[in-house]
Formats: sequence, structure tokens, C-alpha cells
Amino acid sequence: MRDFDPADHVPDELLERIRERAAVHDRDNTFPHDDLTELRDAGYLGLLAPTALGGAGLSLAEAAEVQQRLAGAAPATALAINMHLVWTGVAKVLADRGDDALRFVHEGAVAGELFAFGISEAGNDLVLFGSDTDAAPREDGSYAFTGTKIFTSLAPEWTQLGLHGLDTTSPDAPRMVYAFVPRSDRIVTRDDWDTLGMRGTQSRTTELHGAVAPADRVVRRIEPGPTPDPLVFGIFAVFEILLAAVYTGIARRALEVAVETAGRRTSKKTGLTYSQDPDIRWRVAEMALAYDALPPQIAALARDVDAQVDHGPRWFSLLSGLKHRAVTAAKAVVDDAVLVAGGSSYFSSSEIGRLYRDVLAGQFHPSDPESAHATVAAAWLGPREA
Repeated sequence: MRDFDPADHVPDELLERIRERAAVHDRDNTFPHDDLTELRDAGYLGLLAPTALGGAGLSLAEAAEVQQRLAGAAPATALAINMHLVWTGVAKVLADRGDDALRFVHEGAVAGELFAFGISEAGNDLVLFGSDTDAAPREDGSYAFTGTKIFTSLAPEWTQLGLHGLDTTSPDAPRMVYAFVPRSDRIVTRDDWDTLGMRGTQSRTTELHGAVAPADRVVRRIEPGPTPDPLVFGIFAVFEILLAAVYTGIARRALEVAVETAGRRTSKKTGLTYSQDPDIRWRVAEMALAYDALPPQIAALARDVDAQVDHGPRWFSLLSGLKHRAVTAAKAVVDDAVLVAGGSSYFSSSEIGRLYRDVLAGQFHPSDPESAHATVAAAWLGPREA
């Protein structure tokens, strides 16, 4: 085992600057441009790129630790960067399995390019297995994409959008097409991100009006529906693991703030700090018991991806289960932190109040609770009878 310290990739001084700015971006509903600049300068965009290409060469398990650290300071910044890291993580998953189809993603990330995640579509519960976006083939092998993507984080600054669409006109149609399009005048970003929490991600709606992916950026043409293709596995695995990491980072920070607050607040009744109150101690213990279970789960499953462990058909239930447990446990931890902190947490300017609003976003990411339960039920009980 090599020595690894998450602080080497997001030092304390940088973390505190990012933490200070988080409240401002939440209040003003603005994108954290300064955070991105400093993280880019620190090599953060290349965390998962190999050292041979100038990246940090981290494993997925290590990157998940770094993301937990960043999320504790600024959840929205971490969640936004997560979407870039998903694509660099998928590139790593493929490269580890001998497929260099996304080498350009690692090269671009090291050079400072920012990759956004353009998969989500309103009402499309097929997610990776289908798309309402039209992928029209062109004679030179490129594709033109027309449709609407939602929750496109990094909207103000991304340079490349990784997306999928459905080709219905080729001789072998239908085919799901995965590709990358550069920002152009054929792409319209709506200024529509005014949400309850995670405001700094600026995950705006993206309209595609014949946006062209060059032939060398068309990375897959596969049949719709469930598939063993490593690209689809890589997207699902890295997305779920890094999402779990972000919300676990929120849980850790909520626990820390609750402990700090309990040590400051004094009971008029006893004259002692609330850290000595039996009920508060029980609640903090509940928070810690929930939080402590999360980092080992993330580390174990991420290491299995890194080591190419074969979980067969159980992979999707393991991954969706990890994400579900992380976001539900994180919400429970933040709920308890609100009670420990008391009435001050009800103010929108409080850190606990912001964490409370940010953690709610976890339930909207795939796999949502219904999908996670259906996937796990199928893994244990088999598919439902028609």
C-alpha cells in the first residue's frame, strides 16, 4: 500500500477558502468560479488521470476519499466537480480494462478541460438504457444531437459535454450513442437554476440543437437496454460511488458541527455544556454510528472496481444500494445535527441549515429510492413475473 493523504490534493488552506466561499455562493445562487480555478491549479481535474499523462494517478477509492474531504467544506462545489470526475473515472475504468476509448478525457482533464455529465432527461427513467435525445448520424461518422438534458452541473464553465442519444435511422438502428460535444452555438444553457439547495452547482437545463460530436468523439454505439458494456458499467459504478462520497462528506461535516455546537451551548438548567447532556450525547452517538458505516462501504466497493472484482449480476444492486444508504444515512445525520444545534440551525445563513438543504438533493440522483429497491429486490428475488 502506498502512502496516501487526501490533504495532499486539497490542502487545509485551500479547503478553508472554499468553505468560506460556500455560504456566499449558496446565498447569491452563483457558480464557484474561484473554487474551480484553485482546484484546477491544484491538479484536481486530473485526480483520476494516470501519472504518465500528467495526472495524479489516484485510484477510485482514493478519489472518493478526497471528494469526501471537499464535500465537507463545500457540498455544491464537490457535487459539481463530481460530474467531471465521473467521466475521468469512467476513462480509468476503461483504461484499466485495456480500452483507451476515453484517453482524450484524461488528456483533456490534465490540460484543464472541464467535462460535464449530460445523461439526465426529464421523465426518462430508463436513464442509461434509453434516451429521448435524437442522435442523427452524419456522413463523416460524426453525430448531431437534438434534445434536452437536465441537471447539467458545471453549466457556466464546462468545455465538453459527455452525453447519450438514440440513433433511430442507421441500418442497424436503434442504437444508443455515447459521445462528447464541445460547447458551441448549437447548445443553449438556460439560466433556470434556483433551487432549495446545492445552488452552487448551477446544474442548469441544456438544450441541444444539432450539437455535433466529431467522429473521433463518438465512443459507443450499443443496443438500448441493459448491457454488459464496460462503458455503461463504468458510468454507473463511478457515478454511484462518487455520489456516495459527496453525501458522506456532508454527513461528516454535520457531525463535526453538531459536536462543536454541543460543546459551546450551555444549559441554563444545569450550567453544563450540552455535550454533557445524556440526550444530546445519545443523539450524537446515533449520528456517529450512522456515519462510521459509510466510509468503509465506499472504500470497499471502490476498491473492487479498481481491482476488477467480478460481482457478476450483483454489481448494480451493490452500487445502487451503496448510493441509497449513503444519501439516506446522510440525511438522518443532518436531521439529528439540526436538533443538536437547536433553533440557530433554522436560519438559512447557518452552516447546518445549508447542509440540511444540500443533503436533500441526494434523493433525486439516480438511483432514486424506488429504483434502488427494485434493483436489489431483483438481485435477491429474481425478476418480477410478467
